[in-house]
Amino acid sequence: MPLLNKELQYYDSNILRLEEDRRKKYHEQVDNLIKNLRREIKNQSELRIVRVVKAGSFAKYTILKKTNEDQIDVDLVFYIDDENHNSDSFKELIELIQELLIKIYPTKSVEDFEIQTRATSISFVGSGLDVDVVPVIQDSNNLDYGWQYDLNTGGKSLTCAPCHIKFVQNRKDEDKHYRTLVRMAKRWKNRAKPKGLKSFHIELILASIQDNKGPTVNIEERFRAFLLYIAQSNLQERIDFKENSSETQISFYDPVVIVDPANHQNNVASRITDSERKEIVEKAEEAWELANYASTTGDLKLWKELFGNTFKVEG
Repeated sequence: MPLLNKELQYYDSNILRLEEDRRKKYHEQVDNLIKNLRREIKNQSELRIVRVVKAGSFAKYTILKKTNEDQIDVDLVFYIDDENHNSDSFKELIELIQELLIKIYPTKSVEDFEIQTRATSISFVGSGLDVDVVPVIQDSNNLDYGWQYDLNTGGKSLTCAPCHIKFVQNRKDEDKHYRTLVRMAKRWKNRAKPKGLKSFHIELILASIQDNKGPTVNIEERFRAFLLYIAQSNLQERIDFKENSSETQISFYDPVVIVDPANHQNNVASRITDSERKEIVEKAEEAWELANYASTTGDLKLWKELFGNTFKVEG
């Protein structure tokens, strides 16, 4: 017996979704970091911060409540005014931000700070919050956009944090169940742990399915369709969006191609290797078979194999 929408909405609202009071506390913690980091950057350098945007799953309201498997992270996009930027200056910028964060939080352990490929991160053990400070060099021609460098390759790409937030909001406005489905898919991903699959990929795959099939009627059926799409397509079908349909199509030769709705020249899935693609497909196929059987039998224990022991559909 398939699960009803109200049952899965109960699961989403009471188990998956981040509570508003907890969200407020995270906002306060992040706002304090922004204030202090702004001050230190102004005092310690000649850099000019144009704006700061809270981004990622936190800003899109697709974030999951914190558990042992589900981490809370906030992306802070710092737009920097720098006409003479390059990969070397970007590396220096990342290192400067880390130094200033260490200065701002002198009592924290050195393990709480980490430089990543495009950001520097800080972990707050007490609240369980991870913050990625993501500097971008603002594009003077389009102020919502900014250039990001990859510290490993030295390559740069154009990104737009407000555009990604708006993209998810638009899909939610078109389908009231969109964010519920994203959170369900992310919960599956965090348990199955297929290498290479990111939350942003899930948001875009579900958005593509919605664009093609229309708004969700049955949540369980659409969730199974998400798994089936990955299994049947082998993630070898190019995914494009109407947001950049007016642009000249760029050819990509990566194993998985999901075109950035904010930048038609960027493949957001370019880091997924072919072996990772095969693993994602295999785990999605296994999950679809289990979900299909659970839907047929109505056995909640089978759904718990997909979502964990916290899965429940009523109080």
